[in-house]
Amino acid sequence: MADGVLVLAGTPIGRVADAPPRLAEELAKADLVAAEDTRRFRRLAADLGVEVGGRVVSYFEGNESARTPTLVEALEAGERVVLVTDAGMPSVSDPGYRLVAAAVERGITVTAVPGPSAVLTALAVSGLPVDRFCFEGFLPRKAGERARRLAALAAEPRTMVFFEAPHRTAAALAAMAEALGADRPAAVCRELTKTYEEIRRGHLAELAAWAEDGVRGEITIVVSGATAGPAVASDPDSLRAAVAALEEDGMRRKDAIAQVAVQAGLPKREVYQVVHVGE
Repeated sequence: MADGVLVLAGTPIGRVADAPPRLAEELAKADLVAAEDTRRFRRLAADLGVEVGGRVVSYFEGNESARTPTLVEALEAGERVVLVTDAGMPSVSDPGYRLVAAAVERGITVTAVPGPSAVLTALAVSGLPVDRFCFEGFLPRKAGERARRLAALAAEPRTMVFFEAPHRTAAALAAMAEALGADRPAAVCRELTKTYEEIRRGHLAELAAWAEDGVRGEITIVVSGATAGPAVASDPDSLRAAVAALEEDGMRRKDAIAQVAVQAGLPKREVYQVVHVGE
């Protein structure tokens, strides 16, 4: 029997008309479709005018670990398995990574049907630098863990893209304003490509205040990277003075050390040691 193929199929993040033509082709010829939500998948197939002849099984966060071996068996038996999630590209903050890793480990062919991406769409319309960026997915739900994650990103120079649940958006933006700076440029992209699409641009503090009344829909947040600021000399006195100046302006020491490390072109641990040895 011929070797199986795993197809990661990108699905529309909003309008069905955005679906790539090859999506319908792959769904029609699949031996097995693994869908994050089988009911939503059936609606998508109907909207695309596709008659799905293969088997359809659920593949979501709750059963991903248990179902992956079964899907790998199908692939090893020579079947063409198409993986779809509710919106966007499988495995990008969606189910899929475990299956891809397992398929790659066994030498199974993995390919993709490229489709709409909330990450790239939000980045493109944000108005923020796009030459270098990083995707941070969802922030931790707990306030302490979220604060620590954001503190680690305080000196990140690349534009950052986050996903967030609507009911946590206000808290996330407030935490970003505190950790990254109230005047850090950002954009909140809501319901991208859908009927009620909305792009809000401004400083993090402004966006946090706007979100306090509540937001709805799918949310993607784009935040400008940290600016290096003026160069800082690498001698101990200059490093300590630069950190102290930032602390006087209200920045937490950990974040001040991270920024000065970027400005001086040094590892954070070296600046940390210089600052604390000098006390």
